[in-house]
Amino acid sequence: MTFGITAPLTTSQPSSATSAARLGRMLEPSEWASAAIPLLSNPREIVTGLHDRHLPGPSTAVVAVLDPEERVTASASFVLRTDAPDGWDFRNALLTQLRRVIPHDLRLRVPVRTAVLLYCRDGEPLWTEADGAWMWGLRDACTLHGLRCGAYITLTRDGWQVFGEGRGGRRPYIGSRPERPQPSEPTHERHGGGVPARPPRRTGGGAVEARRRTAAR
Repeated sequence: MTFGITAPLTTSQPSSATSAARLGRMLEPSEWASAAIPLLSNPREIVTGLHDRHLPGPSTAVVAVLDPEERVTASASFVLRTDAPDGWDFRNALLTQLRRVIPHDLRLRVPVRTAVLLYCRDGEPLWTEADGAWMWGLRDACTLHGLRCGAYITLTRDGWQVFGEGRGGRRPYIGSRPERPQPSEPTHERHGGGVPARPPRRTGGGAVEARRRTAAR
């Protein structure tokens, strides 16, 4: 099943050095736009599928892994609140979820799977320091898990947008109802784009296997 973990972070009054280090662990929109992030061919389908599967609320992050055909193969959602967003904390949280839902690809010379992040928050759909910290965390977590760093998407009450691409839409939004019917069985961590697995084929008491043996003679 997917994860809904609340991990509040408590921070004391930061020193100037600590604050400077924290600010260094975030990416500006211009840095993100120039990072050669692969474009999604159908971002609305990805956003709608993750929203319908996880129904995220404010402060919820949904990380998903896409295969080369852009199908969602694994996803997880969790809640992480902090008054001082730090890419280091976000990287660790993302890496923990990735390790729980899918094996790493560090043995591959070139990554073949891509991780995308959908972050739900209140406020205006403009870039914030928290967005910059999530971008930094996603990029670093992907490197440590052998994945390509994919799109960073925000979901607000005004709708969704893909940072660095200028694409977005009004639905889904925080609080909107699912556009697709939910499966009756629990949502699994690893899945094939939301398509339920086929039931095992019945062989009629071994008749199919017997015919195969007969044909082989």
